[in-house]
Parts: sequence; structure tokens; C-alpha cells
Amino acid sequence: MAEAMMKKFYGQRAYVQSAGVINDMEVDGFSIAVCAELGVELSRHRSRSFEEMQTLGEDLGQFDLIIALSPASQRAALELTKTSHLAVEYWPIIDPTALGEGREAKLAAYRQARDQIKTRMIDRFGPPSAA
Repeated sequence: MAEAMMKKFYGQRAYVQSAGVINDMEVDGFSIAVCAELGVELSRHRSRSFEEMQTLGEDLGQFDLIIALSPASQRAALELTKTSHLAVEYWPIIDPTALGEGREAKLAAYRQARDQIKTRMIDRFGPPSAA
């Protein structure tokens, strides 16, 4: 969700790559739906693990910043960057996957997570670029 929002809001201002601790999860329909409300396309998005990025030749040293959205990803990022000058920020975002009973309650939880990410991005990187 965060990578697609960054690309939509900031375009070519920064190179963005989504990564996580694991890569075995497809983007779920709730994430796709709430991002579509902002004009952010997620249906073709695929999550990668830090390990997969390295296997595919992504040099983490080429990045300036890792933004961790969970304690597990923060730990992994700090471990991977302990010998580099790469900054790690932790943004504590709710995990909407276990919240809400029923479709509308789940959508509300996903909207809350999406809006937390959006607010953090704007606070950190400024207003979105003009389209």
C-alpha cells in the first residue's frame, strides 16, 4: 500500500521499492479497494522480502531510507543496515487484517491504516506533487 501511494503522490521525485520481512502474501482485496478510493492502483502490486530484493540484485546501500511499518520489519531493517549508512524510520501503523467484523468494519479498519500511512507520508515528504 505504501509503495503505491508514494509513487502516486510523489511520482519521479524518489525511487521507491516495497519490501518486507516475508513475500508470501498477495495484496488483499480490502487494500486494493481502499487504495482505489484515492486513485492508487494496487491490483498488480507484489510484495518482496528483503532477502528477495538482495537475490534479485537490489543493493540496499543504494537507498537512503527504509520506512518500517511493523515491529518485525523494523527489526529486519535494522539488522540489514547495521553496517551501512541507511536510515531506518518506524511508522507504527495499525494492522487492519485482524480488525472488524463484516465487510464495512474491515473496510473502515483498512481505511484507517491507509490514512495513517498517507498522513505520515505528507508529514515526512510534504504535499503530493501536482499530477
